Amino acid sequence: MITLSDGLHNFIDGLAIGASFTVSVFQGISTSVAILCEEFPHELGDFVILLNAGMSIQQALFFNFLSACCCYLGMGFGILAGSHFSPNWIFALAGGMFLYIALADMFPEMNEVSREEEEGGGSGSLLTFAIQNAGLLTGFAIMLLLTMYSGQIQLG
Repeated sequence: MITLSDGLHNFIDGLAIGASFTVSVFQGISTSVAILCEEFPHELGDFVILLNAGMSIQQALFFNFLSACCCYLGMGFGILAGSHFSPNWIFALAGGMFLYIALADMFPEMNEVSREEEEGGGSGSLLTFAIQNAGLLTGFAIMLLLTMYSGQIQLG
C-alpha cells in the first residue's frame, strides 16, 4: 500500500515538475528543488516503514526506487499536457491531490487526539478543537495569501 500511494504521490510530483518546465526553466527548477526538499524526508520515512514491515534493505531500496520512477512518468505526462493545456489546470490538480493526501492523513490523527481528550476527562476538548481548527485555518489563510499576492513578491 505504501509503495502504491507513494508511486501516485511521485507521479503527481512529476506532473507538477513537467508542467512547471513548460512555463519556464526557472519555474521548473524552483518546483523541482521544492519537491526535492519535500521528498527526501518522505522517502526516508517510507524506507523505514518498509524495513519495519519486514523487508530487507535491498527490497526496501528496490520498492522505493520503483515508486520514485513514477515521478519520471508524471514528468513526461506533465510536459505533454502542459504544452497542450494550460499548466494552471495541472497545478490545480496537483495542489488538490496534495491537500487531499495531507488532510486524509491529518484528520484521523486529529480525531484520535480529540477522542483521547474526551476519554481522559473531557475538560480540554473545546480547547483541543479550537487549536486544531486554528492550525487548519492558519494554513489555509497562508495559502490564500500566497495565491493572491504571489505576483507581487519580489526576492531581492
